[in-house]
Amino acid sequence: MMEEKKKNPLKSFLTILISLAFAAFFLWLALKDFDFKTFQKSISQANYWWVAFAGVFGLLAYWFRAVRWNLLMEPMGYTISNSNALWSISFGYLMNLTIPRSGEVARATALYGVEKVPVDKSVGTIILERVIDLVCMLIFLLLTIIFKFDVIVSFYKYVTEKKETTKEEHIPTGFEEFLMSIGIQDLALFYTVVKVSALLLIAGVVFYLVKFKRTQLINFAKGIWEGITSVSKLKQKGKFIIYTAAIWVSYYFASYLVCFALPETSNFEFADGFFILVVGTLGMIIPASGGIGAFNLAMKYGFMTLFIAIGKDGTAGGELGLTYSFITLPLQLFLMLVMGVISIVMLAKERNKIAS
Repeated sequence: MMEEKKKNPLKSFLTILISLAFAAFFLWLALKDFDFKTFQKSISQANYWWVAFAGVFGLLAYWFRAVRWNLLMEPMGYTISNSNALWSISFGYLMNLTIPRSGEVARATALYGVEKVPVDKSVGTIILERVIDLVCMLIFLLLTIIFKFDVIVSFYKYVTEKKETTKEEHIPTGFEEFLMSIGIQDLALFYTVVKVSALLLIAGVVFYLVKFKRTQLINFAKGIWEGITSVSKLKQKGKFIIYTAAIWVSYYFASYLVCFALPETSNFEFADGFFILVVGTLGMIIPASGGIGAFNLAMKYGFMTLFIAIGKDGTAGGELGLTYSFITLPLQLFLMLVMGVISIVMLAKERNKIAS
């Protein structure tokens, strides 16, 4: 049996607190100058059958990812149940709602509880999945550049002009105003000290790990490497590629179909879906709790850019982007919560079956 590592409650609390702070900050940025009446009108006119249809593709992505994970386990000599893989993945997503990026370890630990796959090896396959996901996202980014290059240019111009305007006006952020209120006037020096302190802290942690945890690090790295290199030993490479494509096609339709729920975006082109998926994925990468705030802000700017590129009012586009985000994000969170709660029950049943 693996020796379980005791959790540090203070560390978990601080991680959750920082995650919630990120979410609150980005949500505040997204909702500045928010027109609630426009939002209320759009949300009341939405066709929720399209939202339900998008949810079906969201669920399909879970299943395709579970089956593909089984394929990654085969080269290491493990044949896991597709259902156990599905519930372990669902449990991992649920844990991500509490502590961002904790889902990977939670998923691997859950799988160990029902399939006895060593955590380091399954973590290696999860890291490999993340690399493959990055490649797939880059493919969608390439498709966006090919079919919606004008949108990319508009987005770049918008961000650049916004940055230049901020520089010219020298408007301090809320955090910088707080620093000045407590007596820190040289902000450049403050940021330099923070960066140097962060580098020293990282160097100290690395030194500690190399000096006192070398053996554990080496063994863990070996397990991860075996998981990552499992892709070169795949017996069913064709199936792996098909399931990978199926996952991202499901992600595409889960995001694009919601556009048809809103009358103002129901005429969005197929290629617009590429842009929406890429922007939304980038928003979800930020370690905010459940993607709240970061995803909303990304959609606000994304839809604003789409509208500007076709000569429409960017502000109206931003409002619709927020409406879209307040439909899509709750849908994603709902699926995570429902699948996560079911996974707790199903994994417990499987562990009890093994124990008896």
